Amino acid sequence: MNPIFNQGTSPGQRLILLLICSAALIFFDHKMGSFETARGYLQSLVSPLQYVANVPKQMMTWASENLVTRQKLMKENQDFRVNELFFHEQAMQLSILRQENERLRLLLSSPVSGENKKMFAEILSVDSDPYSHQVVIDRGANDGVYEGQPVLDEKGIVGQILHVGASNSRVLLISDTSHAIPVRVQRNGLRLIATGSGQIDRLVHNFVPHSADIKEGDLLVTSGLGSKFPEGYPVSRVVLVLADESREFAVVHSQPVAQIDRLRYILLLSKEKALKDTSLTNNKKTKKSTKKVVGKTNVQ
Repeated sequence: MNPIFNQGTSPGQRLILLLICSAALIFFDHKMGSFETARGYLQSLVSPLQYVANVPKQMMTWASENLVTRQKLMKENQDFRVNELFFHEQAMQLSILRQENERLRLLLSSPVSGENKKMFAEILSVDSDPYSHQVVIDRGANDGVYEGQPVLDEKGIVGQILHVGASNSRVLLISDTSHAIPVRVQRNGLRLIATGSGQIDRLVHNFVPHSADIKEGDLLVTSGLGSKFPEGYPVSRVVLVLADESREFAVVHSQPVAQIDRLRYILLLSKEKALKDTSLTNNKKTKKSTKKVVGKTNVQ
């Protein structure tokens, strides 16, 4: 009678057979190098699978490196922009000092204010009203901003602080029709008033007599009158001088040197140091007056 299931070799016999084959393969491979060619072919077949398996790791490494590099470049770019603003502002000051060294020597007897404190700020939004030239910055009362504080970019005067909030402020640009700033011609010191025209590339100078010594190309700088804008900062350059005898005054227009339509980073000039000095002086005077009153009381 035939069994239903034919039984093959036992597991023990299979194990012994496998060990003998393994030993034979190891012997031939070690002593005769018979499988070098086969091993090369197998390695070539497996290589694409190894590359495919390594692709996710390479993609993750590439993505992480590029992300870190991009963030680093963005931070460095922002730092460079901030440094460029400060360097341009210092260059303007040096140019002013060189050109007016002799004039400043004559003013040594007058009070000399200390160096203005600078504050960096970024534009948050631009007023959408075409008849109002105002922007909002990311600095406010918490940062020491105050109304009337001068604002400039790397080229020259931009405007002044109009309203101050806790963490942001509104800047009134010099091109706004409600803004006016006292200026003078750098070439000869002629004083004028620069009023906004409602156009970002045009300032108007009213009540200029026909005999005034002003020419196209003259640079207009802040005169320092009114104690709001420091003296000597560039404001605009004259682009039109029309001496029409039929008019009572000459028509004079100038173009702002600041890039008002491209503002993003600006500088705020502060008089904090001067205010501190004044407060210290007032405190000293108060202490002296208090001592005098105390002394008189003791005498009585």
